[in-house]
Amino acid sequence: MLRIITQWSEATSELRRICDRTHDDQVVHKEATVREVLQAVKRQGDRALLAYTLEFDQQELAPEELKVSPLELEAAYSQVSGELIDAIRLARKQIEAFHRQRVPKSWVHFGDDDVVLGKRYTPVDRAGLYVPGGKASYPSTVLMNAVPAIVAQVPKIVMVTPPGKDKAINPAVLVAAQEAGVTDIYRVGGAQAVGALAYGTETIPKVDVITGPGNIYVTLAKKLVYGTVGIDSLAGPSEVLIIADHTANPTHVAADMLAQAEHDAMAASILITTDAILARKVVDEVEQQLVDHPRRTLTEKAIAHYGLIIVVETLEAAAELSNEFAPEHLELEVADPWELMQNIRHAGAIFLGDSTPEAVGDYLAGPNHTLPTSGSARYASPLGVETFLKHSSVIQYSPIALQKVASAVDILATAEGLHSHANSIRVRKDSLLNPEP
Repeated sequence: MLRIITQWSEATSELRRICDRTHDDQVVHKEATVREVLQAVKRQGDRALLAYTLEFDQQELAPEELKVSPLELEAAYSQVSGELIDAIRLARKQIEAFHRQRVPKSWVHFGDDDVVLGKRYTPVDRAGLYVPGGKASYPSTVLMNAVPAIVAQVPKIVMVTPPGKDKAINPAVLVAAQEAGVTDIYRVGGAQAVGALAYGTETIPKVDVITGPGNIYVTLAKKLVYGTVGIDSLAGPSEVLIIADHTANPTHVAADMLAQAEHDAMAASILITTDAILARKVVDEVEQQLVDHPRRTLTEKAIAHYGLIIVVETLEAAAELSNEFAPEHLELEVADPWELMQNIRHAGAIFLGDSTPEAVGDYLAGPNHTLPTSGSARYASPLGVETFLKHSSVIQYSPIALQKVASAVDILATAEGLHSHANSIRVRKDSLLNPEP
């Protein structure tokens, strides 16, 4: 099931294949469908949302049922265990504490001749959060998207999530949303929900930024509305890359690989190791742990298509391959993970040592679990407070300061053929040289 590769050229080829696994011929067709959905929502508003919810989710809603009612929100607390509520609150506390350390500060610098330069950060007015739903429940996704927006002091945070059976939203998701501070919740999913957030409808307000993961239709919708609104990223299927040496525990490594594979049939689980014996033990462990796995069919499919073990000579070589792949999650299960981390340039999140499985990052360590995928960690970063903030430049020149640079600005503007730019400097320069009595 899990293949072991020892040849460098084959390893790099397989890593490229896995990284490009979402670039199939069906994407063009799906994008055309998403365009139609977005245009319908833009033109028809709530009417399109209700029609698509019936078509795609098999749930018939009245217009007033789009928004989750206060009664349903209150009832959610009685439908989940106290232990789960406590866990949600602990996770929220941890996530908030981490993101408060990331809030950028506005600043100004007073230079010579009363030149003032600075940067001023302000939150967006509205944030829209997409939370996958239907058959699944993702309260952790709610917290990871909502808490940074709260820390950024976004005034209005709305959430969309597809309805499940009997129009219901999972109560754990509703509890997490309330604990995180979400303003309003709407039972709609798919590309149509992204369209509603981007363009606004009679019921759902237009937002400034859309965050949160979803299926390929949601991802394509976010891609197409970018520019009308901001987005966090274009997240692809999840992935983990584990670098392990002879000190790693094969049972733990196998469990972490399967923890990623059970997400989705396209999830990738990769091990790069310097120990050929460990590689063979991990293969055996994966097969053993799959025997009674409740999501065996899906997980086996992911492992078969996107599971991989690469044996290399050195940890430096392992780091080189990892940097080429730029994984979403990177686990360093080696004797000295801090030393190896010095060789890592590209990764969404780095987990150091055997006692730090990726699952702690998924739920409550604090750093965000919305991470760059499919190689985008080469240039992108995790979702954070910054996603919900934008900055304005602050500039002030005194008359003396302007006089000192006026000629240079005039020359540059003239060189670019922009007469009025140059003239806006000249008229001030003249008044500075010949002030009125």
